[in-house]
Amino acid sequence: MSLAFLITTLVAVVTPGTGVLFTLSAGLAHGRRASVIAAFGCTLGIVPQVVATVTGLAALLHASAVAFEIVKYLGVAYLLYLAWATWRDRGELVVRTDTAPASARRIVVSAVLLNLLNPKLTIFFVAFLPQFATGFGEMVALSAVFMAMTFVVFAVYGVFAASMRDRVLARPRVMVWLRRFFAASFAALGLKLALS
Repeated sequence: MSLAFLITTLVAVVTPGTGVLFTLSAGLAHGRRASVIAAFGCTLGIVPQVVATVTGLAALLHASAVAFEIVKYLGVAYLLYLAWATWRDRGELVVRTDTAPASARRIVVSAVLLNLLNPKLTIFFVAFLPQFATGFGEMVALSAVFMAMTFVVFAVYGVFAASMRDRVLARPRVMVWLRRFFAASFAALGLKLALS
């Protein structure tokens, strides 16, 4: 495993995207446990991408313009749905101490869908992994490193957001603006994906 691989992977994982936004919103809305579950769900959502890359399905998807466009627009639709749901559903990002904790299953399913419908992740694996891996075993090992880094970085983001939760509780207007920010960010990422 090369230093170039580790640095490139770290940069790719640390750069905020849909998974980071989702983990941050889970941490702010529901606390530390939810943020770690969201990080786990985002990491779990990478598994189908890894399987597709290792078995060659990702290359087929990359080669087929129609298949790629279908996955791309499913991703756009899901991001726009998240934007709409975040904007209108105050229960998702408004922090209250009297509410029940978020369902782990719901958080994981949302996070997995988020990464599953992310064609940029597929392209990243198709273009990135073959440069560093010579065989099947090495591709699996490097994918595992990528997933481990994803989980750790996303969990750090989420736990940090959860640590800010009490300060946000004291300022309800801040939470309203954060909810709007997350909704706008999901919408912007969806539009950017649609235009890419």
